[in-house]
Amino acid sequence: MSVLEPESGIWYAVCWLIVITRLLSRRIHLGSWKRLQLDDYLIVLAMCTDTLTMSVMHVVSTTSSNLIEPGVDVATFSRSEIDHRVLGSKLVLVVEQMQCITVWLVKACLLLMYRRMTFLLPQHIIVLGVAAYVAAGFVVMEILYLGVWCRPFTEYWAVPPKTTQCSAATNHLITNAVLNISSDLMIIAIPLPLLFKVKLPRKNKAILLGVFMIGTFTIVAAVLNKYYSFTSPFGSEWTIWYLRESYTAILCANLPLIYPLLQRIFKLKNWSHNSYAGTRYGTYGTNTRNGLSAIKSGIPSRRLQSETNSQAGTMQRTESEERIYEINGPLKIYQQTEFTVQTCDATEVELGDLAAPKSQTSIDTKSSRSSSPDRH
Repeated sequence: MSVLEPESGIWYAVCWLIVITRLLSRRIHLGSWKRLQLDDYLIVLAMCTDTLTMSVMHVVSTTSSNLIEPGVDVATFSRSEIDHRVLGSKLVLVVEQMQCITVWLVKACLLLMYRRMTFLLPQHIIVLGVAAYVAAGFVVMEILYLGVWCRPFTEYWAVPPKTTQCSAATNHLITNAVLNISSDLMIIAIPLPLLFKVKLPRKNKAILLGVFMIGTFTIVAAVLNKYYSFTSPFGSEWTIWYLRESYTAILCANLPLIYPLLQRIFKLKNWSHNSYAGTRYGTYGTNTRNGLSAIKSGIPSRRLQSETNSQAGTMQRTESEERIYEINGPLKIYQQTEFTVQTCDATEVELGDLAAPKSQTSIDTKSSRSSSPDRH
């Protein structure tokens, strides 16, 4: 049995389940399949490249390449063995490319999600800076791997190669490790300040910390796959750590987005809400369906509450005067207006609502009318 079995199959099935759940959840949250955003499509593409990575990796784990152990005489290789190693070397190249593409696609998905979360926050500039670093790092890594470290390019599958850079790819592995791990650390650090500021129960924060722990394991897997690549280049231990890195990265990018579906299935409450309603008779608390309100208002919530209460009080005094002055007058119609003010702090962001967090206010107005007959 391959070192990848049965673990790789389990990881693969779980990842597809989570991705499908994420897409259904996004459909519920956005209201239409047509409203799916760029990161939703990129995560599906990442699963496709990861599928290719896993499929080819199973072959690579049992196939020799042009990485030849010291002391082995290449002159003793038969034509069929050389062809076998040429094929294995090409497959290693495919695996490396698909792995890099998968990991960087997941980084892009996370950064797009963070971009929505921090759109009106100071952290937005940090997200853009990290995104630029991630994009530039991928371009530099690919240029070096495909055009600099091994020349000509066909030496990557030559048996024997002219240099170990075309078989062991030492320079590429070092470059990949530096750019990959450093960008992962930056990405996982972006939401930490928000996590500590957001007003959530401890249980919910513990769930979010669990997601971050999966992200931390992704970094550990990235370190270990390079460790085994350097210390056991002729073994196959590095292959399973390649897959563990990509699988856990995919889980980390999808888990925060599945809450709307879980909320629908299990009738769960929103993670955070803070609202109040002001009427001419007083103030009482209300529940809101979304932590973020629907209307864009430039009026601070406290100022709006003050103005609303002031207006309500004026209405009450005016109505009282009318009742005293015209108590024996003709038929009167009284109108009662109720103002409901909903507010949300900038840091109160639900798992299921990843729109730009900002302080917003909405007003729901309810009116009722009653008639009063003449009194003689």
